[in-house]
Amino acid sequence: MEVSIIITIGIILLVVGLVSCVLPPLPGPPIAYLALLLAYFKLHATDDLPLWLLILYAVIIILISIIDNVIPVWITKNFGGSKAGIRGCFIGIVVGIIFAPFGGISIIICPFLGALIGELIDGQEFTLAIKSGIGSFVGFLLTSGLKIILVLMICYHFFKAVF
Repeated sequence: MEVSIIITIGIILLVVGLVSCVLPPLPGPPIAYLALLLAYFKLHATDDLPLWLLILYAVIIILISIIDNVIPVWITKNFGGSKAGIRGCFIGIVVGIIFAPFGGISIIICPFLGALIGELIDGQEFTLAIKSGIGSFVGFLLTSGLKIILVLMICYHFFKAVF
């Protein structure tokens, strides 16, 4: 394969990985990690991407994936939320992404509103539902932030290796 095609595929993987950090169905960091593997194996960027770094990233990605599933539930429960709030937050994330082109604030507001509505539908009283909505939202922001930081670090190493 030609070098420019490999680099282009790598950049596409990085962009999809970065966007996937806030798009729940897709695993952002593992997708971005594929760009590093592509650079390592196809471009032979072993000087800038030593094997120990690839292994370290693989371990961090596994840990972040575990944290991504544990922290939102833990934070939501600590804020008094239930599974209905977590499901509502997830639905709010999807709705926020759909409406993001019409106003970027939707990606911030919709997860909170989704959790709030989920809790209210589940019969939670309003003040507890608001607290749960905040908890779901904080969990989403925290895990999304961790994934974005990780993918940006992967982007740095990819671009350092190929340019």
